[in-house]
Order: sequence, then C-alpha cells, then structure tokens
Amino acid sequence: MRQYTLQEKYPVYHMELAFTETSKTSVDEIIDYYRKEIEKDDKATFIATFDHYEHTKNIGGEIDPAIMAAKNVVFCFGVKLPNAGVLAVRPRSIGIAQTKDRFEITFLEAPMPVANTAMETWTRALRDR
Repeated sequence: MRQYTLQEKYPVYHMELAFTETSKTSVDEIIDYYRKEIEKDDKATFIATFDHYEHTKNIGGEIDPAIMAAKNVVFCFGVKLPNAGVLAVRPRSIGIAQTKDRFEITFLEAPMPVANTAMETWTRALRDR
C-alpha cells in the first residue's frame, strides 16, 4: 500500500490488488467484505454504498476507459464530536475500482489513528492469495 498526496492536498492510501492476489472476484464482493468488517467493529457504522461509475456515466461525465466499475463504501468511525469542524472529515469512504486485471482501493487518511489502522488492516487482508 502506498501513500501520496492527491492534488497537492489530500493524503491518500492506495493499494493495487491483482486478481491473482485475492479471492474476491468483483467490486461488489469487496464492498460486502468491507460492510461485514464495518458491522463487526463496535465503533463503526455502515452508511451506504455509492456507485460512482453509474453516477458519472448517467450524468455524461468523464470516466477513465481503464475503469470498468467503481463504488464507494461509506461509513463512520466517529467516537466523539468535540466540535462542528470534525464534521468536515466525516463520514469515511473507501473507493474500489476495477480494471481489466486488478482492483484499486483508495481512501483518505483519517484524522483518527484508530480509523486509519482499521482501514489499512481491512484493506491489506484482501490480499489473501
């Protein structure tokens, strides 16, 4: 998993996962996996799945031709609400894109270390082959 700054301001975690490295065969299977992990965590709440590919296609937006599917799993780790400012960085989202030979999984760094650890652990566990 690599970390980089997207557009000079967004700290992103990014893992490329070849089909040969995982038992998962679709974006939907990965979404289901994350949902189960979120539901097992007593500090996290599943919110929704967002089909970013369909949304972008339906509005006539631009999609990288290499991307065949793209969805986000949306959830929250908020264990405290110390001020209104933290609402700007919640909820969390993990994006899963599928290309011809791999999945690309991305998420923004969270301001809460326990959330980052969970998201990294869940994501790395997908490499099960």
